[in-house]
Order: sequence, then C-alpha cells, then structure tokens
Amino acid sequence: MDGAQRRWRPDFEVDLARALGPLLRGGGDPVSAHEPGGVWRVFRTPAGPGTIRITARSADGEVAAAAWGPGADWLLEQLPALLGADDEPERLVLPPGPLREVQRRNPGLRLGRSGLVMDSLVPAVLEQKVTVTEAYRAWRYLLRRFGTPAPGPRPELRVTPSARQWAAVPSWEWHKAGVDPKRAATVLRAVRLAPRLEEASAMSSPAAFERLMTVPGIGVWTAAETLQRSNGDPDAVSVGDYHLANHVGYALTGRARSTDEQMLALLEPYAGQRHRVCQLIRATGTRAPRFGPRLAPNDHRRR
Repeated sequence: MDGAQRRWRPDFEVDLARALGPLLRGGGDPVSAHEPGGVWRVFRTPAGPGTIRITARSADGEVAAAAWGPGADWLLEQLPALLGADDEPERLVLPPGPLREVQRRNPGLRLGRSGLVMDSLVPAVLEQKVTVTEAYRAWRYLLRRFGTPAPGPRPELRVTPSARQWAAVPSWEWHKAGVDPKRAATVLRAVRLAPRLEEASAMSSPAAFERLMTVPGIGVWTAAETLQRSNGDPDAVSVGDYHLANHVGYALTGRARSTDEQMLALLEPYAGQRHRVCQLIRATGTRAPRFGPRLAPNDHRRR
C-alpha cells in the first residue's frame, strides 16, 4: 500500500476540504473518497492514470501524500499547485466589511489548480442546464460503466475514460445515463480536440476561455467551471449559473434577484479576482431568498 511518497510543508494553512472540494462531484463520486483527515482522488494525467491519497496534519502543518500508477510522480509533483500553492489570495484587497472579515477568518480558502482540463471539462458539460442531482447521477453511471479500476489499493475508485474511450461510448449508453443528445455531442466534440484543449491549462485566462469556447456547445459557464478547477483561475465567473447572480446580488446589495449583467457590474471593481469574491460570498453562507419552486429534474431517460 505504500506507493510513491512525498511530504510537503506549505507556508500557508491547508484546508483539504476547501482545496479539493471543487473537484468533488457529489456523494459517491467514483473518482474520489474521503476518510478522517485525508482524501483519495484519481486523475488521468499526461503520464497516465494515477491515484493520490493526501493527508494534512494540523499539529505541524505538514501534508503527506502517497500515489500509485503511471501518473504517480506527476501527481506528487503537482501536489502543491493542487492545494493552492500557486494561488495569490493577497491580490484581492477588500474594503472593511463582511467579505474582508471572511477573507481574514479563512486563510485556507485558496484556489487549487489541477493542471488537467478534460478532467473538469467533461463533468462540467454534463452539468449544463440540468439539476446537480441529474448531472451527478449521469457522472456516476458513466464512470462505473466505462471507467477503469484505479491503480493502487482502492480499485473500487475509477479512472475517467480516455478521449478515445469517451468517443466510443454508444448513443444508448448516454441515454441510459440521462444525458441528452446535445450534451453528449458536446462531450464528443471536446474529446476529439482533447490535446488542444489541454493546452489551455498553461494559457492566460482570456486565451484559455477562447480556446475552450471554440468547441460548439461550450460557453462561458462551462469554460469558467472548468478553468476554476484546472487553472485555479481567480477571475472565472460562472456567468449563466442558475443561482449565482442572485446570491452575489443579495450579498452585495440586499437585492433578492439579479441578472447576470447586474452581477458582472457589481463584480467589476474586483476584476481579475471575481471568482475569488464569489467564493468568499459562498463562504459567508449568504443565500438569496427563494421564491417559487426549485428547478425540477428532467429525466431524459424517459424519452
């Protein structure tokens, strides 16, 4: 069970739940698992599949990791970036108020960078225009059906399909997963361009957005959700999100309902750090009041 090992002592407080939480796709996510004080995560790296187990010791601030598979060395090298070592939260200077207090009280709220575009792009596409419940159900079905056992001591976890394996998923399996033809077609277009899309992990924010959005079916929301995770992009705002504009508007103005345009106007003073501001608002627990029914699930498998 030993695997390749690395110990790392960061010069900032590590909060594993917050650092790796954005990579989690709901309870029962086939590529991850939690245990007391640690997290398991499976990635398809440029060197091949890899499983990493990360633990953080609050007593001395040390992070320990073990990794297995062809991608083990790559994952251990990427460990600091994954936990936010490349992030620069000090670039956001807030005026006195609730958000600055949240920033002060949450030093572990840093933006990690996986360096893997397709790892976050495919599940983001599955989340387009559907409820979280539907998207996570589809992700679980597809990974359990077409993923492969993770290297190392947790073979019940799954490695995401390669681009070629995604392209070979039959149309009826997408249907069984509850994925409509439009989202399935977007995934298939993206995986055919996987090498070029992966290059976005090393691009500036505008160039990375432009690269991803050359794929029909990938818009601002999907690109932002991807780059927040793959690049740790502090400015990638999920424009078009069902709830985000209302939550931002309510937190910053007390207005119960806001449009995307109004949200972007409110975030304009924080250009370059707008996603970070959204994360701080999320950390306050502030939520816009609900009016009317929630978005109802739409089971595409019945069609």
